[in-house]
Amino acid sequence: MLYNIAVMAKELIAHIKQYISINDQEAESIIQHTSIQDVPKKEILLKEGQICTHSYYVAKGCIRMYFINERGVEQVTQFAIEGWWLTDNMSLLKNAPSDFCIQAVENSTVIALSKENQDILSLQIPLLEKYMRIVLQHAYAAAQMRIKFLYSMSKEEHYKRFLAAYPEFAQRIPQYMLASFLGFTPEYLSELRKKIT
Repeated sequence: MLYNIAVMAKELIAHIKQYISINDQEAESIIQHTSIQDVPKKEILLKEGQICTHSYYVAKGCIRMYFINERGVEQVTQFAIEGWWLTDNMSLLKNAPSDFCIQAVENSTVIALSKENQDILSLQIPLLEKYMRIVLQHAYAAAQMRIKFLYSMSKEEHYKRFLAAYPEFAQRIPQYMLASFLGFTPEYLSELRKKIT
């Protein structure tokens, strides 16, 4: 387990170094202010109504964010795989109860960064603010494009575009979750897959 912790910490630091320059002391401080969590498949990291206190970097596996709609059905809004961050930004920002759940889709390992520790690190390492801003901008840009696809493309075009951009998702994510994320019924997605193949 110690080996895995070291490897995963190095992967996070390598990810950060893609965007900003940090020295060994700063890297060590980042590692000391985060925690590594093994999250079994289907385990909940955040329940609706809880206050979100952490951002999660996926070191291994896949997690998702969803809410329960008025019909009592899960509506998936985001996925995160290796190298991606996921959090409920509104709850984290406003210290308010979350409208969402965050759950492991696969057996996963996440690196959790609390809001409190992010604030501490941002004072110690001012460039870390730039890194977190870039991560947030990437997430926001992806959300904007998803909205565009939902309104401007046919369901078939939307699915094909998603497959081209994220081919690994089609293999890893259960069909009903993928259908929910794309705004389809599982039955429609099954028909679409048969048609395309």
